[in-house]
Amino acid sequence: MTTLGHLGYWATVALLMTGLYIVIARGHLVKKLVGLGLFQSSVYLLYIVPGKLVGGTSPIVDQGARVYSNPLPHVLILTAIVVGVATLAVGLALAVRIREAYGTVEEDEILAADDHDG
Repeated sequence: MTTLGHLGYWATVALLMTGLYIVIARGHLVKKLVGLGLFQSSVYLLYIVPGKLVGGTSPIVDQGARVYSNPLPHVLILTAIVVGVATLAVGLALAVRIREAYGTVEEDEILAADDHDG
């Protein structure tokens, strides 16, 4: 297989590294949530890319079909997307509450305010 044949895996690695960098390098809580979203998308791709067979049909018994695609990865990822959206919503709600309490969503300013108070 050529490098172009592994394009899905290259996209997975690019999203994974970008998301990880954003989570580690940024102090803004909303940017960290965006980085986690990118990281999560890379995991979705990692499951979906090998799940589709070239020439495979949907798993409905047919006389002419010999190769079937497995629907399980797609179902698992659909569930993961729903959980990811719910997690992102909770994270954004926490960011709003932190902004109300501290007046900022920058991690270092929040830690400095906690050190100053306690």
